[in-house]
Amino acid sequence: MIGYYILTGIIFLISSYVSNKLKSKFKYYSQVSLRNGMSGVEIAEKMLADHGITDVQVISTNGQLTDHYNPKNKTVNLSEVVYSQRNAAAAAVAAHEVGHAVQHAKAYSWLQLRSAIVPAVGISSKLSNIIIMVGLALSVGGSILGNGIFLLGIGLFAVTTLFTFITLPVEYDASNRALAWLKNKHIVSQEEYKGSEDALKWAARTYLVSALGSLATLLYFISIFMNNRR
Repeated sequence: MIGYYILTGIIFLISSYVSNKLKSKFKYYSQVSLRNGMSGVEIAEKMLADHGITDVQVISTNGQLTDHYNPKNKTVNLSEVVYSQRNAAAAAVAAHEVGHAVQHAKAYSWLQLRSAIVPAVGISSKLSNIIIMVGLALSVGGSILGNGIFLLGIGLFAVTTLFTFITLPVEYDASNRALAWLKNKHIVSQEEYKGSEDALKWAARTYLVSALGSLATLLYFISIFMNNRR
């Protein structure tokens, strides 16, 4: 178990670094005011209109970096600072979230796949760690029952790991759609575009770190299982 705690610690440190870097980037680019004076909600609504999407509502939500698109009720949820602010960071986030709405409207395959496995991920994320710990405890001494429970836990954890990797193309594609629209429609200047691009790159890296961390943990559990069978 010492190896597990070391691995978890390393993943935590890397994740914290990327998360803090993301916050600092957004804070910095929040100081870069938009030349056109548009707010986050105005940018989101214009991008929706430009893509012919009329059934999605843009609303404000509490918190910081809580922005998301909800495909169930078709709402682009922007945090308070993004909703009302008029800067490069707000433009990037607003356009990114609308990018998900565009994916939904165009039936983007990776988004459909991610939505399809959400129920399974909800169950696996709640049970996997508990089952893994129980399996590990019972597998001491080569118990067949313990190894079976451990393997079940690994299978459930694999579902959450798969979800993190499916999320990657969804997030990168949404950012690419956002940046292309911001540039092609001349919503931002060259300097503002660079800020939006940099901010979204760091946002994407949080998902990448999460996926790689989950994969590393999964492979660690598999190695323990293989050693227990010897």
